[in-house]
Amino acid sequence: MGGIPHIITPAIDRAKFQSKVPAPYMKKDLHVAIAGATGAVGIEMLKTLEKRNFPVGKLTPLASKRSAGKSLSFRGEEVTVQELTKDSFAGVDIALFSAGGGTSEEFAPAAVDAGAVVVDNSSAFRMDENVPLVVPEINAAAVSGHQGIIANPNCSTIVTVMALGPLHRVFGVKRIFASTYQAVSGSGAMGIVELERQVGEITSGKDTTCEVYPHQIAFNVLPHVDVFLDNGYTKEELKMVNESRKIMGLPDFQASVTCVRVPVYRAHSVAVSAEFEKPVSIEEARAAIEQAPGIDLNDDVGNNGYPLPLNLAGEDNCQVGRIRKDCAFDNGLSFWVVGDQLLKGAALNAVQIAEEVAKL
Repeated sequence: MGGIPHIITPAIDRAKFQSKVPAPYMKKDLHVAIAGATGAVGIEMLKTLEKRNFPVGKLTPLASKRSAGKSLSFRGEEVTVQELTKDSFAGVDIALFSAGGGTSEEFAPAAVDAGAVVVDNSSAFRMDENVPLVVPEINAAAVSGHQGIIANPNCSTIVTVMALGPLHRVFGVKRIFASTYQAVSGSGAMGIVELERQVGEITSGKDTTCEVYPHQIAFNVLPHVDVFLDNGYTKEELKMVNESRKIMGLPDFQASVTCVRVPVYRAHSVAVSAEFEKPVSIEEARAAIEQAPGIDLNDDVGNNGYPLPLNLAGEDNCQVGRIRKDCAFDNGLSFWVVGDQLLKGAALNAVQIAEEVAKL
């Protein structure tokens, strides 16, 4: 079976794409399941389905046996969480998965066999050549080639390509050098707990205890996200390289990335220096961002205007600023992009993929 083409989608109408009113050609009364419904991303998926008025006719929240029986609120009503089993997907049209790679590998095929289209937030299927890897603002057209499963990219990859994609359309990207500044909530709720606990320990004059991270995260930064590989990079860093190639359809794209955990609750930031095929201009770069859906320009350094994770937490759109010509490349731009990794970096992107599925 041949691989799925991942072709960057032509520029999309910004207002139409960001509308929260279902398109008239979107299927109605869909049966939607959420696997991992009680987790941080699962809760955001639920909220996003409601916020965007997704055409849910029936909702089935699924979780582990431990969480089964809990109640979740959706559109003003309480919905009971059911235990996730291989028999959970009868009659389901779209299944959103955010319960970890192992769970996806075990249960996603069962969902597909039952007739559902799976949108998976884990890394389990991202690099499978038969599974589209989609950021709808960048390559929505890839959704139509799915064979039952569509993968949601890594959160830092999504935030990065939200700015890089529009610039690539204009200038043609060759390579980037990037450093991420990733919030502790990217490690789950326990990352937040660890940061809060350590701040309390320090202010009380106590020794800090480390349970989630190998070193103190409070008042510190760790150049360590995910596990280290033999080449000295981490898995997270190589995800950005390989996933960006697939999303933008650029097999020769190069990236050198350093991923850093920072003592911020929510929203990831990325500093990018990019080299392009064509000569660049700041005016064209700004125009490309302003016309692109899902990302806003916040670039007024004269008035200290630039994206901040504190301001982007809980926001759907990413922001980009500090756009300037890169002094190390002939055709280079440097910029700073920030986005909520639980929303655009996970739940929102998954629901947007589901919206594309509902149009097929």
